[in-house]
Amino acid sequence: MWYAIISQDIENSLEKRMSARPAHLERLTALKDAGRLLIAGPHPAIDSNDPGEAGFSGSLVVAEFDSLESAQSWADADPYVAAGVYQQVIVKPFKKVLP
Repeated sequence: MWYAIISQDIENSLEKRMSARPAHLERLTALKDAGRLLIAGPHPAIDSNDPGEAGFSGSLVVAEFDSLESAQSWADADPYVAAGVYQQVIVKPFKKVLP
């Protein structure tokens, strides 16, 4: 089943984000290579594809896992969690309808 992992950043997270980004992307690439990643990306803090110093306010990952528990475990092990980037992470089932 698909699960949405919706994360909210702490204030001024950009420096921590950039530090942990390579390890974060490595995990996402592994999901992609396994055919289990639907979509992933950050939420710019301002209305721009390149928010610059404004940074990001959070992230969205939609990926396939065996259970809610395994999705939660994967989310809990994210390098952004360990680096203190996220203040909150919500994991919930997602039903893909379109496209």
